[in-house]
Amino acid sequence: MTAEPVSEPASEPASEPTPAPVTTALWVERTGTRRFTGHSSRGAEVLIGPTGTEGAFSPGELLKIALAACSGMSADAKLAHRLGDDFEATVTVEAPTHPTEDRYPHFREELVVDLSGLDVTTRDRLLTVVHRAIEQHCTVGRTLEAGATVELTVTGPR
Repeated sequence: MTAEPVSEPASEPASEPTPAPVTTALWVERTGTRRFTGHSSRGAEVLIGPTGTEGAFSPGELLKIALAACSGMSADAKLAHRLGDDFEATVTVEAPTHPTEDRYPHFREELVVDLSGLDVTTRDRLLTVVHRAIEQHCTVGRTLEAGATVELTVTGPR
C-alpha cells in the first residue's frame, strides 16, 4: 500500500492588505433645459450647457479640456525638473467636428512652454521625455486613442 502524498499549504509571506483605491463619485444634475451642473464627491462643480451658453462648458469642450489638462499634468513633473517649479505652460486643444457625423475624428494639442534657455541637445531630450510621459500617463489621451465602450443603464429614482 502506498501512502498518498500530503501537500502542505504554501506559506506566504505576511503582507499588509492593499488599501482599496479611493474613488471619487461623479454625477450631473439637471438645472434647466439642456443645462446641468457636474459634481464630484470632493466638492467640485462645473456648469454644463449647449455650446455658446454663457458661463458653462459644453460636453465636447469638457472633453477637449480634459485632454489638454491630462497632457499638461502628465508632462508637469518632467518640465518642472528641467525648468523649475515656477515655469509657465499652456496647453491648447482643438477638435473639429466631423462634417457628417456628430463626433471628433481628430484632436490637435499644442503645449506652449518657453524652452529658449535650453541648449538644443537638452531641449530635444526634454521633448522626448515629455512626449513619452504624456503617451504613458495621460489616461484621457490613451482612452481616446484606444477607443472605449460606453454602457448606459436607465433606472428609476433611488
